[in-house]
Amino acid sequence: MDDCPTMTGSIHHTLRTVFGFHAFRSPQKEVIERVTAGEDAFLVMPTGGGKSLCYQIPAIHRHGMAIVVSPLISLMKDQVDGLRAYGVKAAFFNSSLTPFESREVLRLMETGKLDLLYVAPERLMHPAFIDIIASLDLALFAIDEAHCISQWGHDFRPEYTQLGRLRSLFPGVPMVAMTATADPETRADIIRQLGIEQARVYVAGFDRPNITYTVIPKDKPFAQLGRFLSERKSEAGIIYALSRKRVEQVAERLSRAGFSAAPYHAGLPDDERKRVQDAFRRDDLQIVVATVAFGMGIDKPNVRFVVHYDMPKSVESYYQETGRAGRDGMPAEALMLFGMGDVMTARSLIENSDNAERVRIDLQKLGGMVAYAEALTCRRRALLAYFGEHRNNDCNNCDVCLDPPHRFDASDPARKALSCVYRVGERFGVRHVIDVLRGAKSRRIEELKHHRLSTYAIGADISTAEWENIFRQLLHLGYLAQDFSRHGALRLSPTARPVLRGDVPVMLGMKRDPVRKSKGKDRLTSKGSHDPALFEELRALRKKLAENSGVPAFVIFSDATLFEMASLFPANERELRLISGVGDHKLHQYGTPFLSLINNFCQKGRGVPADFSLDPALAISDTTHATWLLCREGLSMAEMAARRGVKESTIASHLESLLVAGLEIDIQRFVDAEKIPVIEARLDECGGNTGLSALKELLPESTTYGDIRLVRGAWHKKKVSCIFSKTG
Repeated sequence: MDDCPTMTGSIHHTLRTVFGFHAFRSPQKEVIERVTAGEDAFLVMPTGGGKSLCYQIPAIHRHGMAIVVSPLISLMKDQVDGLRAYGVKAAFFNSSLTPFESREVLRLMETGKLDLLYVAPERLMHPAFIDIIASLDLALFAIDEAHCISQWGHDFRPEYTQLGRLRSLFPGVPMVAMTATADPETRADIIRQLGIEQARVYVAGFDRPNITYTVIPKDKPFAQLGRFLSERKSEAGIIYALSRKRVEQVAERLSRAGFSAAPYHAGLPDDERKRVQDAFRRDDLQIVVATVAFGMGIDKPNVRFVVHYDMPKSVESYYQETGRAGRDGMPAEALMLFGMGDVMTARSLIENSDNAERVRIDLQKLGGMVAYAEALTCRRRALLAYFGEHRNNDCNNCDVCLDPPHRFDASDPARKALSCVYRVGERFGVRHVIDVLRGAKSRRIEELKHHRLSTYAIGADISTAEWENIFRQLLHLGYLAQDFSRHGALRLSPTARPVLRGDVPVMLGMKRDPVRKSKGKDRLTSKGSHDPALFEELRALRKKLAENSGVPAFVIFSDATLFEMASLFPANERELRLISGVGDHKLHQYGTPFLSLINNFCQKGRGVPADFSLDPALAISDTTHATWLLCREGLSMAEMAARRGVKESTIASHLESLLVAGLEIDIQRFVDAEKIPVIEARLDECGGNTGLSALKELLPESTTYGDIRLVRGAWHKKKVSCIFSKTG
């Protein structure tokens, strides 16, 4: 961009004027400062957490061109389109370019006209390309999806291993490697292979608080999927299945049921895959049913749900795939249908490999996935614990927290199950044992004479789905084991004997199935008050502008930015600039049509919020305004501090400033109701200019500085209101 900040400019200025954001998330600022200073960094940050800024801003501030390694062509195009919409000089160099386009990119590279160039690892490491860039001034190397270099990673790609040569070829060029999914073993392997042992490691955490995680027992899966989708007919989503055949079957049935759905897998022609991908990116297709071949190349922020029709093979895959939902920070859902058959299918796929070490690693990862799916404790705690991150409280945003499993005494059915496993000779899998327990009449049972066993039909009063749940938990608790070398045959463990004798009670959990109903647009409304009609009109305008420009809609503005517009009703360019995601270039390009729509909407007397005008916010700083936006989402003090990467005391200071500025904040969200009149009484006695420490000495020990700040801000606001009411 012509007016791009130089190396001496402020990274905060670039964040605000180029990208339209008011504050860094933790640890973006630290990473950006380190890379801008020419040092290496390794970053683990959730999808949608802002990894890209950690190399894009240094690329703008450092001399030379940044080279970004990206695995897929479609991902490169989306990211370059997005950067160009911000006014940043970016390009990609890959096989999708015509000869003329390739020559033009090379010309821009050689004349120093690019800030960022996106390439695939095999293109970058080609000897001819290495010769070209060796003569250029390079700002940095950014290795995106860095887990692809490690065999410990869930998506190992051999072409990534050549990137280890970059350090010796370009020793003076800083490198930043990034991934959203890497356990400690994978992190260490990535750092070793890239040769960046001196890199500072930043782990931003793995939590995606806007995603609701749900796992339900698989029982008539297409019907379960249909119930889930029936409440989400206008939302974009991805459905993952393990086989190409399953993908095509589900996509066909959804299309027949009236959903806008299409299949995507590696067996389809290139043209068809591109058509599906482009239609989904442009919001012309609602649902993609896919194998894991789909997703990494999609930079689509408004995916509202991800469904795993089949269980993925590892927690890393699950985390990466569910992370494609809600990248814009808006509410999103991750649903997994889990059945014992999935475990057998995944295991057989893993064991087809000739690489014994790879099989060992993958079986270990599959065990972690099964443990997660079977857990009856907070999903988010279990998921984060897998990556070594521990939280002390439940999330209240997963199926276990929102609809806790019913605990019941399962001693009797457990004895029946264990006894039946013993009676059939510990030689059969779950499905056969359940058939015997339920008294199924099949030729196989008669040939084996299992209809003559004492356990035949003793569990006919329990459904197949309930028996599957019981067997999953008996396996999880260690009363049973599976011999996968014998097709998953069940056998009793030593701890089963006391249960069979009746010496040990067995308490199990029973989840209510039920795919929870979506609250539709109410799920978005929960982030704060907004006008749904205006939001839809803004989306329609965005789509029209995107089609005219030949880019996906999210390149213009994200759903989160439109949501903020529909909440705050900016009336002019000065107010629109305060909306997150509106940088100077986008303000110039798109500000007029969006402001015109909002003003026309308001002139018709439709939906202007009574409790807020942007005018007071113009007197506060950008960083305080960023806290205001989070406050409007309904976040707690701790959540706002975590999101902003600051202390809670800083958030309290911001909230006090906002109150003094005249904004409406319900302080009882943050301060115990009984404390408020006590603090107000002291303020009446001492006055609002009394220092925090002096006030705290006069108040009960349980009163915090944050309590005082918030009540003091509301006290000042009330005083000002009284003055105006008297003089008015």
